[in-house]
Amino acid sequence: MSVLAVDIGGSNLKFRTQHHKAHVSVPSGPHFTPRQMIAAIAEHASGWKFDRVTLGYPGPVANDRPLLEPHNLGRGWTRFDYAKGFKRPVRMINDAAMQALGAYRGGRMLFLGLGTGLGSALVLDGVVQPMELAHLTWRKGKTYEEHLGEAALLGEGKKAWRKSVTRAIEDLSAAFLVEYIVIGGGNAKRVKDVPDNVYIGSNADAFVGAFRVWDDPVVSPRRISPRLAG
Repeated sequence: MSVLAVDIGGSNLKFRTQHHKAHVSVPSGPHFTPRQMIAAIAEHASGWKFDRVTLGYPGPVANDRPLLEPHNLGRGWTRFDYAKGFKRPVRMINDAAMQALGAYRGGRMLFLGLGTGLGSALVLDGVVQPMELAHLTWRKGKTYEEHLGEAALLGEGKKAWRKSVTRAIEDLSAAFLVEYIVIGGGNAKRVKDVPDNVYIGSNADAFVGAFRVWDDPVVSPRRISPRLAG
């Protein structure tokens, strides 16, 4: 089995199979559509051999389809026929949940994806639960994403942004009683001085999670087998 793993980000579309050491990255952005995604992959992955596709989608997903249009991309994602577009079986999962799958090492874990926006997911004893913390009101009348997303990093500066990340880690650890937190996403590398139970994830986590999706027969919620969780 060869799986094409696709991470649909607000700034970049990234994809590779298990047989590639490095991923391909293509700019996305606020007008990026699913048809453009298919065209970009067809252009850059010409000649690649894969028989299944996993899509990490920046929003809520049910039954391998997006429930809402994404906040940081173009329109048309909820109506698109992905299996027809790729001409292969497709599984879709929330992008933060996909990264969480790749980072998970057992127990109770919270994943926070710091990128264009904010992704979040819980993994509790092997069961993955995507969450939508990004648009919940947090402090000063602003949402988590308004404090932790890229716009806050650029607008308020690294120092203020890092303080917000530290505060969020403290609040969410207390709320969810997790054993550890994994910070992923493109801005994870900008986080400094984290507590002992907080880990910076790898850029490869999203792809590892995409491959794991097909090792698990349960569609939703997705449970990781013991051999993968160790």
